[in-house]
Amino acid sequence: MTQLTGNERAKYVQGMFTRIAKRYDLMNRLMTGGQDVRWRKRVIELARLDNNASLLDLGTGTGDLAREALSAFPKAKVVAADFTLEMMRVGRRTSPLDFSTADALRLPFGDLSFDAVISGFLMRNVIDLQKALDEQYLVLKNGGRIVILDTTRPKKNILSPFIWLHMHFVIPTLGGLLTGSRDAYRYLPETTEGFVTAEDMALRMAKAGFQKIGFQRFMFGTIAIHWGEKVLEDGGSK
Repeated sequence: MTQLTGNERAKYVQGMFTRIAKRYDLMNRLMTGGQDVRWRKRVIELARLDNNASLLDLGTGTGDLAREALSAFPKAKVVAADFTLEMMRVGRRTSPLDFSTADALRLPFGDLSFDAVISGFLMRNVIDLQKALDEQYLVLKNGGRIVILDTTRPKKNILSPFIWLHMHFVIPTLGGLLTGSRDAYRYLPETTEGFVTAEDMALRMAKAGFQKIGFQRFMFGTIAIHWGEKVLEDGGSK
């Protein structure tokens, strides 16, 4: 699955999320022991929103991050965007968010549209990571913030064998039982191990033009939250 490239991989990812959409949120709770709820709250904190903010939740899935943002800032303008229709359909049953169909590599929004762009478990699935970062940079206003929650390639340590067992056996088995799609949950460890390190992600963010970049690791180094700002002295766009 991880050997797929280009449109072939994009179609596989879209089909995969369509198959698991109904149990996606439940699996996230179980895989992380409920820690993903805390991580999402941290993403909203790092976005530094207020009630006048405009926010893009990119790769929103069922809308967990968007709902977290509106819970904290009810008057903010929040757009929840994804390219898998079934994920948004499932999310709409929970609450009527402002859902929008969007490809992370060709965002259908104008430049300088948002005060913040956030994402949860999106970036390892895009077929061109640098292009996705460039697109998010463009739609951010000057002074706007990007916050990325995703898996990251863990460093080798004494817990590595247990992490490998959890990712390659526990998660696929649980995913297969709950969703009937074991392949989808083999994709998770494969993409995590093949994804960039936290340090590499920071470098790619800098290449896109972001400044004041930082990151924090969680869950034995398998999860990271990255943040950065679009800072231009002349107030223009890249």
